[in-house]
Amino acid sequence: MTRTLAHIWQHIQKSFSVETNLNKKFETGNAILAATPKIDDIHDNEINLAAITDLLEDSSSFLDVLCLPLAQMLEGNLSYVSLGVNLLKKYQEINRELPSIEECTLIISQTAYLESIKEILSLYPLINWDVNVENLQNFSNKLRYIQNFELEETSLKNIFLCFHNSKLSEIFNQILLLRLVSPNVSNFLASLLTKRIAANTHRYIIHIITELEEEIQNLIINDFGNWKDEQQVIQIIDEYLYTHIQPQPLATFFDQSYSWKDIYIPIKAKTIDKYSHVVDLEAWVKGIILNPQKLEQVMLIEGDAGSGKSVFCFMFADWVRQHLYPLWTPILINLKNINYSGESLEEILEVELKDSLISQSPNWLNNKNTNFLFIFDGLDELNVNLEKFLNLVSVLQEKCKNKEEMGHRSLITCRTKTLQYVEKIPQNLERAKILELDSQLQEKWFKKWISLPENKGQKTDIEEYLSSKKCPKAINIIASEPLYLHLLSLMYRDDTLGYHNLETSNRRTARVVIWQEFINWLISKQNISVDNSEEDHQEHLNYQLNLNNLLTESAFAIIQSGGILASLHIIEARLENQQSNLLETLNKFYFLPAKKQPEKIECFHKSFIEFLYAEKLVNHLKMWSQVETETEIQEMNWQIYDFLGFGKISREIVDYVMGLLIQDENLHWVNLFKVLENFYSQWCDGKFIDTAEETLAQIKLKQLQQYHTNPKIQNLGQRQVDIYAGLNLMILLLEIQRYAQEHDVLKEYIIFYPSGETQGDNLTSDLLKIMNYCNCLQGDSFNSIVGEFFSATNLRATYLFQANLSGIDLSQADLSRAELSRTYLMQSNLSNAYLIAAKMIQSELHDANLSGANMIRTDLRGADLSNANLQDADLSRVDLSGANLKGANLQGAYMMGANLGDEVFGYARWDKNTNWKDVEGLEAAKNLPPLLKKQLNLE
Repeated sequence: MTRTLAHIWQHIQKSFSVETNLNKKFETGNAILAATPKIDDIHDNEINLAAITDLLEDSSSFLDVLCLPLAQMLEGNLSYVSLGVNLLKKYQEINRELPSIEECTLIISQTAYLESIKEILSLYPLINWDVNVENLQNFSNKLRYIQNFELEETSLKNIFLCFHNSKLSEIFNQILLLRLVSPNVSNFLASLLTKRIAANTHRYIIHIITELEEEIQNLIINDFGNWKDEQQVIQIIDEYLYTHIQPQPLATFFDQSYSWKDIYIPIKAKTIDKYSHVVDLEAWVKGIILNPQKLEQVMLIEGDAGSGKSVFCFMFADWVRQHLYPLWTPILINLKNINYSGESLEEILEVELKDSLISQSPNWLNNKNTNFLFIFDGLDELNVNLEKFLNLVSVLQEKCKNKEEMGHRSLITCRTKTLQYVEKIPQNLERAKILELDSQLQEKWFKKWISLPENKGQKTDIEEYLSSKKCPKAINIIASEPLYLHLLSLMYRDDTLGYHNLETSNRRTARVVIWQEFINWLISKQNISVDNSEEDHQEHLNYQLNLNNLLTESAFAIIQSGGILASLHIIEARLENQQSNLLETLNKFYFLPAKKQPEKIECFHKSFIEFLYAEKLVNHLKMWSQVETETEIQEMNWQIYDFLGFGKISREIVDYVMGLLIQDENLHWVNLFKVLENFYSQWCDGKFIDTAEETLAQIKLKQLQQYHTNPKIQNLGQRQVDIYAGLNLMILLLEIQRYAQEHDVLKEYIIFYPSGETQGDNLTSDLLKIMNYCNCLQGDSFNSIVGEFFSATNLRATYLFQANLSGIDLSQADLSRAELSRTYLMQSNLSNAYLIAAKMIQSELHDANLSGANMIRTDLRGADLSNANLQDADLSRVDLSGANLKGANLQGAYMMGANLGDEVFGYARWDKNTNWKDVEGLEAAKNLPPLLKKQLNLE
């Protein structure tokens, strides 16, 4: 049997011997306010019968209170929850019987909804909700339509189990939306608020039920669930938000009194799609979250080191807490803390969140009242398999699209190029890359910086310095990155910047100089008193050396432990002089105890430890440049394994290493190159691994596994350690050669051949052997380790048949006469590369960048060049017989003497998307397909 809300209300009136007052006026909502208990009086003051009589006599529903100016109903001391509880109790007391389930539903749903309205709208004290107060009479007339809503038995269950998905919620929201929309409240904001209010109503429905007498509770609970469990879930989530999300933006750093929130500014990003739009990052994320048509999409935010990814994560998580909860509940997970690799994301999350969130809720991902926004920060710092984890997130998001009870969203951050060598990137990624701060955003940051209370009267005019002629362009460019802008501003304010060092820096050394200055700033904060005595001065220098050594050893331990955490035991083992106050000293330099593993430490920023690690490596590179004796060479060989045999060396470390080396005007570049090249040659021959004696790789492996529990370290074997040592050294040799080729004095003496130098017409195959050797790696590959460092590499006459070079940066590389048949070069960068007379029969080159490449006499028979970029490439005398040119861009290419067909491979293939604009020499090409001649009017 169905009953309308009007009939149910009338039955409640009769139960209290009250008749409807047909002459009720617009102000009748006042009777509801008068009957609503004050929070301070809840336990002392029950609703008296007279107040109930007035309420029932002058109102058609509790929602009549919305006909009053909202400022009155939002009065902070009112408790609509208590109104519902006390009315139901009074009903039972007067009638000596339980109210019907329909009457309970009407009273509980409406009073809970009002309580939710009060809570959510009160979060916006600056908004005037009563701009349209003159239209309240019109709204009152529309409100009456709600009385015709019919409560069915099936709808009752939905109201109690998941109010915001019920039909009653739809009706309430439609009415509230009419009430909220005004000249200063947009339809979008009003709609979002009503959805949030509806989602929040569930909390107060539970609150009311748990306050009722047991008999009424049983009336509801027996049919519609265990409310004590639901209440506990809400309490756990509230506690999580209070302890894990809310404090993040308020955290202080560098011993300053201001927080991230005080200096945070919204940042811009560019979408990674065919449109490449510049967007406000927050607006972009909000737009996807709030778009129900993009429920299957995973948001991926890429950014360079120091671009503000992590700060954005905890600022946005707190914004969701304040403005979208409980419509969405933010869950912030730092991926560096995940060590468990499950078969589903649900398993991984259960392990990660078991102590903080889901210990009491086994069905936590299938609760219709809880939609989570998972914010996974730092994909590049993940300890488990990256590609597998990314796929698990993708699978969960697809489930959320198909399962009504799972409305969760996922956001991931990572460093730029993290996905470059992932073979199978999920199709449901929506990607954006953080941009550097433009002049407008920098100006906003400067204003916040200057206005900080602790900066009053301080030296804060760094904007003037950055725009002055004294500031080199390189420093000005780096100041567009949030991390470096902050560091520069701190040191400029405290007058510790070494301006001479900054002014002599260039694009390669600028970041290095800033980190060096920052370390000096950190040490200067220790307030070491120094007099003019030579003894005290020497003591001060020794103290600084000890601190630098402690910092670099700590960074070394963290980097070699997986780049995230390091055990204090590892650091102590590497220190020559033991320190009793080790942890206390490290804390002063922002090496802090790990949150979940207090026996380990972590650093405030990954870039800081990468610089310190690079600094330590460079000190040894300088020593290696001067080795002469066999004993010194043997020691160097071990140190190479010690420094480079732990895992993949990052681009940032390599850049720091080169910046530090370039600073040394007296470095013996040629000597350094020769000793490293000699090691590399011996490594390629297997000298360090193919021996019956204890190998250097084995010694390093034992050292790594002695203290490490990181999965990446635990999965290492001797071969893996050997591979990492050799490939990381290859990277250093590639970078040294790249630097040398820019200098006339060095370029004749420093030429690196990764596959060995060719002899006569022979091909070298060492590189292919190395690539095959790398197949035993787990999680990494040859491409992912060295792929981004191969630009301008000398690979002339290299045998790479069927090799996988997909995604590798081979721009400006010399691949002349190379054997590249059936080689995989999909999405590789071969722009301006030399491929003269290279054999590339049936190579996979789709989506490759070959713009400006020199491909004279290149054999491309049967090659797949679909969607490849061949703009301005020299294709003279190239053989394109049977090649797939569909979608290829040949604009401006030179094709004099090119061959486009033979009897074996047939004609080259093309389609309407192939771009032939401004191609030169095509009329003189051989075996031009007749249809192409006709299409291009070459007949």
